[in-house]
Amino acid sequence: MHATVLGPPEAPDVVCVHGLGCSHRYFGPLARQLSGGYHVVAVDLPGFGRTPGPPETLDVRGLSTALADWLRATGRGGVPLVANSAGCQVVADLAVHASELLGPAVLNAPTMDRHARDPLPQIARLLSDVPRERPGWGLVIGREYLDCETRRLLATFRFLLADPIERKLARLATPCVVVRGGRDPIVSREWVQECVSLLPQGTLAEVAGAGHTLNYSAPAALARIIHALLDRTGDFG
Repeated sequence: MHATVLGPPEAPDVVCVHGLGCSHRYFGPLARQLSGGYHVVAVDLPGFGRTPGPPETLDVRGLSTALADWLRATGRGGVPLVANSAGCQVVADLAVHASELLGPAVLNAPTMDRHARDPLPQIARLLSDVPRERPGWGLVIGREYLDCETRRLLATFRFLLADPIERKLARLATPCVVVRGGRDPIVSREWVQECVSLLPQGTLAEVAGAGHTLNYSAPAALARIIHALLDRTGDFG
């Protein structure tokens, strides 16, 4: 599995987990915000970015198992995880079968909203998010989708729609912050409040005026939220 790193090698690790069809690339703005004090590691899950995938598309459990294997192999069990969108589903699933690998978690815009678990509403929400993101976001995401096989992208989307994250959040026992952009059309405030209520140690943070992909479009604000969580949990003092 490929991972891109930024920041001092001796600094504490923070692992970033991407969303549907994406890779390490769109974590670049957040990594630059964090790299002064952290060793930011953005991993590409199998079939995405620079990590080859198996012939058959992995479901959510397959992706989280691959992440678990990578965390063990690289000695990163228990490090903080920062996930965006569908990456939050992968992290939540990790809590079901490998909870010992979880550190504090930041769940930025967790999908799928159980109140809109249908392909057409989700696609419409994604399209309506485009003008709410930072300029250049569309080009970055467009490149990510072009690099990803269409068959794999659509199959992963179907797996994500069928994955009930709300049944897994209670297993995510580490300190967590659920973050939402104030203008995110994909993840409603009602939904993130529900997610927080299901987490044993969950808190809510909202970034006013931002869309769905805070790690790209509002990296400074998301970095402050990450700093606050890790300072509070004592991970980085």
